[in-house]
Amino acid sequence: MLGIRACLAVFLVTLTNFALADVVLDWNEAGVKAIAAERIGPPEGARIMAMMHFAMYEAIKEARGESPEAAGAAAARVVLDETIPQQKQQWASMAQPSAIGERAGRRCLEMRARDGVGAANLYRPVTTPGKYVPTMLPVSYDWQVVKPWFLSTPSQFRPEPPPALTSAAWARDYNEIKAYGVKDNSKRSAFQTETARFWSIVGIASWNSIVRSLATSQPRSLIDNARLFALVNMAATDAFVAVFDAKYAYQLWRPVTAIRNGDIDGNDATEIDPAWEPFIPTPMHPEYPCAHCITASAVATVLESEFGEGEVAPMVSTSTAVPGVTHRWTRIRDYVDEVSNARVWGGMHYRTSTEVGRRMGRDIGMLAVKALPKQP
Repeated sequence: MLGIRACLAVFLVTLTNFALADVVLDWNEAGVKAIAAERIGPPEGARIMAMMHFAMYEAIKEARGESPEAAGAAAARVVLDETIPQQKQQWASMAQPSAIGERAGRRCLEMRARDGVGAANLYRPVTTPGKYVPTMLPVSYDWQVVKPWFLSTPSQFRPEPPPALTSAAWARDYNEIKAYGVKDNSKRSAFQTETARFWSIVGIASWNSIVRSLATSQPRSLIDNARLFALVNMAATDAFVAVFDAKYAYQLWRPVTAIRNGDIDGNDATEIDPAWEPFIPTPMHPEYPCAHCITASAVATVLESEFGEGEVAPMVSTSTAVPGVTHRWTRIRDYVDEVSNARVWGGMHYRTSTEVGRRMGRDIGMLAVKALPKQP
């Protein structure tokens, strides 16, 4: 009989843990949907999710004599009400009043109120007097000076310069993406083409569903899930700060520019293709390093600190770019591998850029995990 009672106790604790974690997962999904509905860009969307989940973590941690679920939900609502006011009605019924949660939400908003996001785009186009250049300004120029969560400065992990245009490494990168990243007549396999299209999704949609799939794969407490979702979104936000610091410091040309100008790079191993186009449209910011790669690696590093570097429960993701297709991985780093390859196969990033982005993301993820340790 004692054994049965012990088993029942474990079963009840398991059920409680799953139930407690629901508020974090529910608000994560609500935040992702609201950001998608308002078409908020990748860095800004990551910032909102980081703020929301950090406020939830602080509220849940501080809840004493009050429902931690109510505190977390109230904190999330305060942050989203301020950052996405158009969507207030979508989550009005998801939160009950909580003084602790509301204070946590307001504290977070005040902390990030002057973090540099939204500054004027002061990018100065490269030109000569009177010479026409395309008039669309590159995006996220302000993010190179945004206040990070964990980094001491945006340039803390700024990488070495990209390969010299006269180097063998440049020729290797150039010729790989020229062959595999081109829009038509590519060497890509069917799987590589699908994968490139799959990872044309950007920002928070590319990692939060993966985190949810792992978070629901085993019993977890409310505070552990609150910390997990805060960490991945804060680390990803810092990854954007670091990557745009590097992008605008080096301003390396994209493959579509380089390959159409292959006769002026001083490298005999790079042949010009004046009609070359990438398979996936090129984002409007400099190439080096890869933003998808740095965010994926930062998120993966946090996940590995929580779930280990070996086999894990299946990680699952879908993509609005490939309806009806689901990708799965049982090793966290396999997800990062796929993201990195996709950016080459899509014609947007050189191989070196993906490798450097992955390394930077790992450094940022490790920094984040150390900065926000588990509660005893």
